[in-house]
Amino acid sequence: MSRAIIPLVIFLVLSVFFAIGLTLDPKELPSALIDKPAPEFNLPQLASPEKTFSPADMQGKVWMFNVWASWCASCRQEHPLFMQLSRTGEVNMVGLNYKDKRPDAQKWLAQLGDPYVLSAADVRGDVGIDFGVYGVPETFIIDKQGVVRHRHVGPVSRQSWEEELKPLIKRLEQI
Repeated sequence: MSRAIIPLVIFLVLSVFFAIGLTLDPKELPSALIDKPAPEFNLPQLASPEKTFSPADMQGKVWMFNVWASWCASCRQEHPLFMQLSRTGEVNMVGLNYKDKRPDAQKWLAQLGDPYVLSAADVRGDVGIDFGVYGVPETFIIDKQGVVRHRHVGPVSRQSWEEELKPLIKRLEQI
């Protein structure tokens, strides 16, 4: 009788974990960086490799840090919205060109437009790893003190901009 109880208990425990897993949203990936300072880095700028960029350059500003690549199909999906946002000046948008070839990334921006204040070139992907990037695109909202306040996984849509990112940015700008 006790031999049958052990497999039954194991089955019940696994069933509970499986049931909990079914209630989770796969688009909500936790980030250990929320409410912590953005990782420090110093990378060459995509357009001007002789110049560098680090988060300290944005100190005192609320900014959106968008991880993108020319080989990323989903990045094309969010790009028209970013072009609109760049014309309105609603947000300081910095790009992190992730694991890409400089000429490919420059060509992509030349064809589709460049919505970014600047893009830093993360050729090896080290900065992406420091930010916990699972894949592109991912977008981070960073406050005036350089603290990561939000992470958005996947392409930014008009709805996620209006309901999630824009209100957060406006709130952070008032602090």
